Amino acid sequence: MAGAAEILLSKRVQEMVLNGEQPPELYISRDGSEGVDVCSASTPVPIVDISFFSSSVPSDVQGEELQKLRSILSTWGCFQAIGHGIPTSFLDEVRQVGREFFEQPMGEKKKYAKGVNEFAGYGADPVPEEGQFLDWSDRLFLDVYPEDLKQAIYWPENPKSFRKILEEYTVKIRKVTEVISRGMAKSLQLQENCFLDHFGERATLQARFNYYSCCQRPEVVLGLKPHSDSSGYTLILQDDVQGLQILKHQQWVTVPTISNAILVLMGDQMQIMTNGIFKSPVHRVLSNSTRERLSVAMFYTPEPDKDIGPEDSLIREDKPRLFKKVRNYASTHLEYYQRGMRAIHVAEI
Repeated sequence: MAGAAEILLSKRVQEMVLNGEQPPELYISRDGSEGVDVCSASTPVPIVDISFFSSSVPSDVQGEELQKLRSILSTWGCFQAIGHGIPTSFLDEVRQVGREFFEQPMGEKKKYAKGVNEFAGYGADPVPEEGQFLDWSDRLFLDVYPEDLKQAIYWPENPKSFRKILEEYTVKIRKVTEVISRGMAKSLQLQENCFLDHFGERATLQARFNYYSCCQRPEVVLGLKPHSDSSGYTLILQDDVQGLQILKHQQWVTVPTISNAILVLMGDQMQIMTNGIFKSPVHRVLSNSTRERLSVAMFYTPEPDKDIGPEDSLIREDKPRLFKKVRNYASTHLEYYQRGMRAIHVAEI
């Protein structure tokens, strides 16, 4: 898709906005075919206090919360996590260094630019296939764990506190994933380290800072196209501007912004591991005509070379195996994503 490659190499979305340019044709993506464009405000995304998963909580109270978690992940596939132990003031710092990075002059940001086919670095996702549209957003994508996977050339030197804050956030998010993974296992009456073992000791964390510039044509341009995630699950920190939507029962539901909450969203690999019990929801991001939006997504993904399949305990006579084992699913997912398609069918039996 030469046209897309030329656009992605020549100018970023933020540059076009600052120059007062209209979105080029390759960004016009909404034709009504991606789902019923009706948003429901009456069914907000559920909130879960994950501090209830602690062993110090009375078993009857914890059991009730775990049952609630299972129900939510079997229907919504996501929840707003509170009680995670990360102070709101620190979450504000994470949001702030992200905002400060994108507010720098273009020349400073381009020091960390990626090519059109690479994933890590500043810019946009790899060039999609012919006929697919571009997202009205810029992003900085970084491998943050394990340590030896970090690519220092893409880590910004400015803002000065960026590296320190992201490294601290990574440590805190790793602790949150342990709590959530154990809680999800217990909600399915599995041994509590079951999913942690599936992910492996070298499970990866990748950070994606997303910057959604204002758009003069929000009715036809999307900040991020509809997709499900390839991860085990994703932890998303939003700012105070709404835009993220979840597709539920063929209706787009806007995810509220809650300053102290982290949205936990199941990825395809968790749907596979739970033999289809937990759902990996399709989601998208709208563009906004008056306000910029920033989010920080942390993708928690099993070790790349591990075989990922349904937990044996979840396969029964009344619930047969739905998925075969897959390896390096993220690569397969990207191939289909660039075609505007989901990939989970490749793992279906």
